[in-house]
Amino acid sequence: MRIGLITPDPGHPLLAGAAALLAADHVVEALDPTPTGDAPVPVPRRPADVYLLKSGTPHAVGLARELEQRGAAVLNSAGATALCQDRTEMAGLALRAGLPFAATRTVGSFSEWACGSPLAAPVVVKSRHNRKGDLVARADDTAELRELARAWPREPVVVQEYAPNSGWDHKLWAIGEQVFAARRRSELSPGGRGPDLPLSPEELPSGWAGLVREVGAVFALDVFGVDIIDTGGGTPLIVDINAFPGVRGQSEAPAALASLTLRRAADRPSPWAPAWRS
Repeated sequence: MRIGLITPDPGHPLLAGAAALLAADHVVEALDPTPTGDAPVPVPRRPADVYLLKSGTPHAVGLARELEQRGAAVLNSAGATALCQDRTEMAGLALRAGLPFAATRTVGSFSEWACGSPLAAPVVVKSRHNRKGDLVARADDTAELRELARAWPREPVVVQEYAPNSGWDHKLWAIGEQVFAARRRSELSPGGRGPDLPLSPEELPSGWAGLVREVGAVFALDVFGVDIIDTGGGTPLIVDINAFPGVRGQSEAPAALASLTLRRAADRPSPWAPAWRS
């Protein structure tokens, strides 16, 4: 079997670990989706049996879409990956499906909105388009909001009301039906983001692992992350969803990914049948 990695970084620990396990019996090939100049990345004349899409750039998603059209299985699909890159579309689907997702509004011109809207309560401002180095920041008052807008004047953003919480983020990841978890100081906390502290699924509040699987069904995702904050008494609030995150610090994750890859090559449907569609 031939397995392709759509990524500019095949040495990423999760991918490298899974690839090492798969390479014992299969051919594993890396496909860098980064174009050279104006030339698009060429589509292989003979696609691999399955591809792992570990990049959310438009070029990577476009390449994955072409490979799907040629009959290759892609994990996650191009459509599901693209959906998670747009926080407006992400929030809309999650809320329509009844998931406990943070109420989210889209602001076209950050600078105009910040100058014309005095802030009555703290908010979290995020880049609309999910990418490395994007904007994720808390503004407690109008002055802080306008300072952010001056630094990111043309950035399309989404705005979420700040929900009081413990200051810890819960990072939950799914690879197929297997759920991994960690706790981490929020990047919005005064001290900034800290290291991941692994948790066993049994240490999570009741129902949280099931909630992650529900996200997978709604978004038709195979490998994904769900960022959750505890708003009190174990009540979860989802603040972000990521397609194919790094799942760092989880020793069993590479084996879970290798196993899922082989299953997806043999059986195209997602491990969860989508429970809701837009």
